[in-house]
Amino acid sequence: MKHTKQILGLALMSFALTAMYGCEPKAKKTTAAPVMAQALNPPGKDKPKNNTVKIALLLDTSNSMDGLINQAKSQLWDIVNKFTHAKCGNEQRPELQIALYQYGNDNLSSNEGYIQQVLNFSGDLDEISEKLFSLTTNGGEEFCGEVIHTSLKQLDWGNNPDNLKMIFIAGNEPFNQGKLNYKDAVTNAKEKDIVVNTIFCGNYEQGINTEWKNGATLTGGEYIAIDHNRKVVHIDTPYDDVIIKLNSKLNQTYISYGAMGSAKMEKQRVQDDNAYELEEAVAVKRAVSKSSRLYNNKQWDLVDASKDESFNISEVKKEELPKELKGKSETEIKAYIEEKKSDRAKIQAEIQELNAKREKFIAEQQQEGEKGELENAMLEAIKKQAAKKDYKWEE
Repeated sequence: MKHTKQILGLALMSFALTAMYGCEPKAKKTTAAPVMAQALNPPGKDKPKNNTVKIALLLDTSNSMDGLINQAKSQLWDIVNKFTHAKCGNEQRPELQIALYQYGNDNLSSNEGYIQQVLNFSGDLDEISEKLFSLTTNGGEEFCGEVIHTSLKQLDWGNNPDNLKMIFIAGNEPFNQGKLNYKDAVTNAKEKDIVVNTIFCGNYEQGINTEWKNGATLTGGEYIAIDHNRKVVHIDTPYDDVIIKLNSKLNQTYISYGAMGSAKMEKQRVQDDNAYELEEAVAVKRAVSKSSRLYNNKQWDLVDASKDESFNISEVKKEELPKELKGKSETEIKAYIEEKKSDRAKIQAEIQELNAKREKFIAEQQQEGEKGELENAMLEAIKKQAAKKDYKWEE
């Protein structure tokens, strides 16, 4: 695949914006499948939420796609920060789950159609970031119909008709390549109430001629053509350094527990470093995401776990506590958790306050056209598509 600098960034932005508007207007008895990011369960029982947005991103990783992947890494945090404000018709906050596939890469098995599930549906933001950073590129055969079919077969999309379920497939080779007819794949998706959106990197008419538009139209999805030369403009602000320093303080409020606690805390640090290495602005966006409701690590962090009504510290095995809590009484442990919880709330509130000023500064400095007319056009189209699920956007 060639000339695909920004396709995934826009793909990710589009599915995030879609997720903002899809939800369940009335309480249902059916429940969405649980997030599969962690094998470790926190104490107590989780109550699965019906209001779930499930997005499968199918990414072509053939040839020179490094620019594309970098866009994905940076755009992830924009998505989360926008999705934080999503609200359902029944006033509940929806859950977001993302699955990731790569296809068209010579390093993948030819027996599997050069397709690989990189990540099952997950709401673990650190894990999603980690998987994006793991992607590498290499030439190969791109079979759009087959990767769509594979995602439909392997992923648990659930049967709740009120949930918003979407596929975003990105690429620029003909959509009809491969033995499996893409029309059969997208028809199957439509039968499962899954909307397929296609993103073609290149000339709009060329995408039409190579079946990309038809692939979306058959399910009522959106067809988008991307200017691959367009770059995302990051504007530095006076608040960036302070937010990054607050992020370091935020990390100190986490109390790892369980068999995977220390490893998960290390993953948090690594993903902070990855974001910073991309660009300081990306690290800032990640810090803002970490101050939001969507960054929840109750599977390994006692502070987040304690927010659950069913949480009981006595159910945590003593040997699974971090060293700073070894030998402490239950009263002392609870006091320590409350102290960290208070510290975190203050830091998160400060980050959110600074980010509001940051966003205002960016809006004032941003030049005409830097946001991109295409993004605005996608937003309008996606609003129309997702309004059927009764989502609202709370500014």
